[in-house]
Amino acid sequence: MPAPGVEPFCGTGLPPAEGRFGARRATAEWIAADGRRAGPEDVDVIHEDVLTIEVADVGAYALMWTPTTDTFRAVGYTLADGILADDGIPEPLALAAGFVFTEGIVEKLEDIAEMSVCPERPDVVRMRLVRPEGVAVRRRNVVVNSACGVCGGRERLRDDALRAAPVTDRLRMSVAAFEPIRMALQAHQGIFGRTGGAHGVVLFGPGLEVLAVAEDLGRHNALDKVIGQRFLAGHGFAGCGVFITSRVSYEMMAKAARAGCEIVAAISAPTSLAIEMADRLDITLCAFVRGDSARVYTHPRRIVDA
Repeated sequence: MPAPGVEPFCGTGLPPAEGRFGARRATAEWIAADGRRAGPEDVDVIHEDVLTIEVADVGAYALMWTPTTDTFRAVGYTLADGILADDGIPEPLALAAGFVFTEGIVEKLEDIAEMSVCPERPDVVRMRLVRPEGVAVRRRNVVVNSACGVCGGRERLRDDALRAAPVTDRLRMSVAAFEPIRMALQAHQGIFGRTGGAHGVVLFGPGLEVLAVAEDLGRHNALDKVIGQRFLAGHGFAGCGVFITSRVSYEMMAKAARAGCEIVAAISAPTSLAIEMADRLDITLCAFVRGDSARVYTHPRRIVDA
């Protein structure tokens, strides 16, 4: 069942940007402060849709998200057969897997018995767990919007800190090394380039190699997508870091900590709770990473000279 009060739907009512995923076409008029006008003209806007993740015997979660690939095809995953798709890891499955993992609904890939999306309902991912009776969920049957937020007060910070496993200590990099990672992200930000409305995230490895890139209107979704890609591929997160285009909130830090990322770096600012959590969990938190400088808020030992 969908989350209460949420009617799953496909599409925003706006026509798609021709030949493109992740964007829709709208009409806008440019007006200057002095009253000059130009237009109306067709523009690209970020595609906002609803993806409902139905976890049998656990709950339903309606996420506001941006589909950046073709979702109108049958795809699936089973514990026995792995990914069932023509090519790569399907984006809805990556988001769903990343979400249930970073929410603490599953601990490992083997906890997921099966997932599926059918072309008739591309806005719904149906998931069945191996042991749903053993799941201790913090929230169920909810709408998770593109901004998300903290559910449960400051005690949630303590609980998440206790649940998160200690991160490894393999990753070392210089401030200058962030630049090629940022450039790699920028090269994949086609939706942002067209709409100006998408967040981006890069997951990188201990050799600073790019492991996964994702875009979405929700920064939490973009982070779940890259974590989900790595998770569904059956790989671990030891020595990994993430670079994000948004501010670092508590919720973003909790998701990165759940995956075991050693470094969280952002173009924008961190929040006080994000700094507190990074400090507790031995995660190096960098913000205002722009060009040749960065502010390092916690555990600076991982940031070394070039």
